[in-house]
Amino acid sequence: MLGIDRYVYRQCLTVLAFIALGLCFAIWLSQSLRLIELIVNRGVSVGTFLYLALLLLPRFLEVVLPIATFAAILFTYHRLITDSELVVLRATGVSQMGLARPALLVAATASIIGFALSLYFLPTSFRAFKDLQFEIRNNFTSILLQEGVFNSLTDKVTVYIRQQSPTGELLGLMIQDERVEGRPATLTAERGALAQTDSGPRIVMMNGTRQELDRKTHRLSVLAFDRYIIELGDVRDAPGARWHEPQERYLPDLFFPAGTQADRYYGHRLTVEGHQRILAPLYPFAYALLALGWLLGGEFNRRGQTGRIMGAIGVAFAVQIGNIAFNNLANKTPALLPLMHLNLLVPMALGLFLMLRGRGGRRGAATAQAA
Repeated sequence: MLGIDRYVYRQCLTVLAFIALGLCFAIWLSQSLRLIELIVNRGVSVGTFLYLALLLLPRFLEVVLPIATFAAILFTYHRLITDSELVVLRATGVSQMGLARPALLVAATASIIGFALSLYFLPTSFRAFKDLQFEIRNNFTSILLQEGVFNSLTDKVTVYIRQQSPTGELLGLMIQDERVEGRPATLTAERGALAQTDSGPRIVMMNGTRQELDRKTHRLSVLAFDRYIIELGDVRDAPGARWHEPQERYLPDLFFPAGTQADRYYGHRLTVEGHQRILAPLYPFAYALLALGWLLGGEFNRRGQTGRIMGAIGVAFAVQIGNIAFNNLANKTPALLPLMHLNLLVPMALGLFLMLRGRGGRRGAATAQAA
């Protein structure tokens, strides 16, 4: 029987890899288009864009792996039934669990990969993605180097440069600064430079004017200067101060966060993400048992298995919708967290019940043998 197990296991694993890679590539391609704005608006190189897109792959693979497992088992076992290979195996006395063993081994393989993704690769890649995205979007050098464009650092600071010299000097500067409530300021200068300091970035402006309007008195103040410095350290947070989202955290940090104010406020979201990290790699077993329960849980039918396949797909679709819905509900209402567990356990129990109940398959095999 080990040879038969290896044969069915290889068939399922090949189909699983093909489906998983196809789905993952399709999702990756569609989601990567959302990063195009980093090239258009931030001047990011193609290499950096591709690196950012690759960092999203573990997240997509974790999503498609259970679905690919379900589709692979459903396809492979339907083909075995259509070719009467399962009928022959049943006629030789192979039990339901014996027939299901290769599929469960495939589910176990997918589950091991899922745990590796969920516990290590997903938080590692997503944190690297967020750090790099944060650095790109807050890199004033890349923003200010865009010539002839009004660059909004924030909704209160806008910078324009006419030209940048080969030495890095900024020519034809204009800055609109509205950080002081009720006193917007417009600064112009012949030239300037961007400097990085310990307190944050700053712009040094040379030979220009500063115009400030007091909205209360409607008085305009004009100041001519030879040298003027604008501090930009308060425009953005330091990279180390960025709050790490739940998907960026490893499992211990989800269940035992540092205890900052943000962690306490979003504590329920961290807990839900921690449970999801544990449950997600187990979904291949749920989908595998559903596929096996519907295909192995009835008598052999020469007219085909279309009805059973559609039934299995319908239930799997409902489980997937429940996975998304209950996760969102638990994030809003922590008391609904057990629904996430039930959404995994109920289809597993249902599939196992249908599969073990399907002793009628032996009668089907006997009928086929007699024919």
